[in-house]
Amino acid sequence: MTRNAWHILKDDQSVTVARRVPARFDVVSEAKLPLGDKLRVAQQVRQDLWRALQNQRGFSPVVEVSESDGSLSIRAGGQCDRQVARQTLESRIADLLNDASKRDRWVRFAQRRGGGSRV
Repeated sequence: MTRNAWHILKDDQSVTVARRVPARFDVVSEAKLPLGDKLRVAQQVRQDLWRALQNQRGFSPVVEVSESDGSLSIRAGGQCDRQVARQTLESRIADLLNDASKRDRWVRFAQRRGGGSRV
């Protein structure tokens, strides 16, 4: 795997973007967004998650986006190969997922090129 390789796992209900497979959620936070392109949302959240936590040693990001109840459900977090302050890390991820300007950007990006709920 090259340094910039990310794995994209798709099934009927969800899209998962992970640095490593199998994807593992040692830490996780969740959020909801309006319907849009699951892959585009997953890529944007992954990018922001990576930027926010790239200095967290031993951390490998995972973002899963699925459609449920007329919205997109986002699970963001990842694998930790070292001991971490779990609550602190999950709080940082939750803050990222609830950042209004980032959420607005994710929604706009997910609705480009025809929008909808493509996979």
